Amino acid sequence: MTNPADTATTSDARRAAPRVAFVTGGAQGIGSAIAGRLARQCSAVVIGDLNEAGAEEVSKGLRDEYGVDSHAVRLDVTDSDSVRTAAEETLRLCDRIDVLVNNAGISNDGPSLEQSDELWDRTLRVNLTGAFYGAREFGRHMQAGAAIVNISSIAALAATQPERHVGYDVSKAGIIALTRTLGVEWADRGIRVNAVAPGYTDTTILREVGSSDPAVLEQWLSQVPQRRLIDPADIAEVVAFLASDKAAAITGQLVIADGGWSASA
Repeated sequence: MTNPADTATTSDARRAAPRVAFVTGGAQGIGSAIAGRLARQCSAVVIGDLNEAGAEEVSKGLRDEYGVDSHAVRLDVTDSDSVRTAAEETLRLCDRIDVLVNNAGISNDGPSLEQSDELWDRTLRVNLTGAFYGAREFGRHMQAGAAIVNISSIAALAATQPERHVGYDVSKAGIIALTRTLGVEWADRGIRVNAVAPGYTDTTILREVGSSDPAVLEQWLSQVPQRRLIDPADIAEVVAFLASDKAAAITGQLVIADGGWSASA
């Protein structure tokens, strides 16, 4: 339940400093949690997703709960024309773009020797090329003070056990390089680019990979010092910080939110 005092403070902050955020893959999971968190500090939040019905449902929820201006647009991150259109539509609807969260992603569980060309290509197109398209097309319209946050993964840092998903791992490692490169290249434009690497987070994708299997879940949790799955809301808080002026000195960086997994690996 939202505290009325918090709502008033949030509304005042939005009026004082209007900001527009766009979240890719915002119809569910980490993306919807990020959209909800950004609705507390932005004047408008736009949800981009192939799942148009899901995006509209999240958007309506933001309008109802936070009184924020929110819209849903169809987005295929693998299609540069679709990404360009989404950026232009956001400008038409909201007049500006201050925050982009490149969250859309898929996994590709399975042994490397069984990885098909099609699955490899699609995983990299969604997870890595899609983030580049987003940064490029939305970045054209961003002014000094804007921020881009890319979602990477602990799978970019070390081989995860017992699951196997080479395309996912490589694509998420590429996100880190993309973040560093753009963070440096666009620093003189005043646009910050950072990334977040979630650990084992309680999402639909994680359940598909194996968290619904008690044995697999126990093996994962045994590797995490906090002995828990990360909540999508935990990741949303990190994203909200990186998207805010409080992170004004941070660019080209990776923030790891994994319950201690990488520190103990």
